[in-house]
Amino acid sequence: MRIFVTGASGWIGSAVVPELLGAGHEVVGLARSDASAHRLEAVGATVHRGDLDDPEGLAKAAADSDGVIHLAFQHEVAFGGNFAAAGAADRRAVEAMGAALADSDRPFVLASGLLGLAAGRAATEDDGLVASPEVRSNPAGRRAATALLTLSLRGVGVRSSVLRFAPTVHGDGDNGFMATLVHIARQRGVAGYVGDGTNRWPAVHRSDAARLARLAVESAPGGSVLHAVAEEGVPFREIAEAMGRRLDLPVTSVAPQDAPEHFGYLARFVALDSPVTATITRQLLGWEPTGPSLLQDLGQDHYYRSV
Repeated sequence: MRIFVTGASGWIGSAVVPELLGAGHEVVGLARSDASAHRLEAVGATVHRGDLDDPEGLAKAAADSDGVIHLAFQHEVAFGGNFAAAGAADRRAVEAMGAALADSDRPFVLASGLLGLAAGRAATEDDGLVASPEVRSNPAGRRAATALLTLSLRGVGVRSSVLRFAPTVHGDGDNGFMATLVHIARQRGVAGYVGDGTNRWPAVHRSDAARLARLAVESAPGGSVLHAVAEEGVPFREIAEAMGRRLDLPVTSVAPQDAPEHFGYLARFVALDSPVTATITRQLLGWEPTGPSLLQDLGQDHYYRSV
């Protein structure tokens, strides 16, 4: 298959591209910069120059492909305070690529998130399929609405699926949530967790996430929701303990009212209890994670290298 991948040089995309190439697929990767283009060419992918603000270019690349994996999102715009603009650009991109694939039965895989799907229980692939008023009124909920739009594309002849990634896709080179917690622990002199630390955080190794993306574009049925989750929920106290051991720092409970001062903008995430299952995904595609666990990864040097 000739597969068009947006976000091809990002943290997840840079693992998905070699996964696809290794399985014999041809990859066309979206690149915004010369540096991204060079990285893609170096691993054997073809480059399509452009970005999410060029829906016509995205539509052409999708039309020229046998399938699409859409991983890109304007995170810098969203984190800069304008999530609405990032969400709107993403929706336009999905609309353009979806229209280009209409009536073809070609696959379209959309990357999405998992947090906030269910309250007080483990979320499944069947959750989040109806946009509640709360979701629709939340700027971040616009991304969830775009996921629902993607699932609806099966009605116009697209083999569409939504691939929800765990909030931590870990591995060597991860500069996300876990790396930030390591930085906070160093800065504060303690590895902290909120309350009793029994709240749970789902995770998946990058290699397992990449393999699932390949399986999705190859064979996920139209309208399917998939969970890239290897561990349903790692207790936050165990995460803090793993960091404390490597950093030789005390491990300390942080009172909920003190969490914003200690963790900054991460406070609302560190306190979440967000277990998620992937039972349906494993049964549907035969996906079995084989990469190291989050705690195993946190025991390695790569999260603690001085920058």
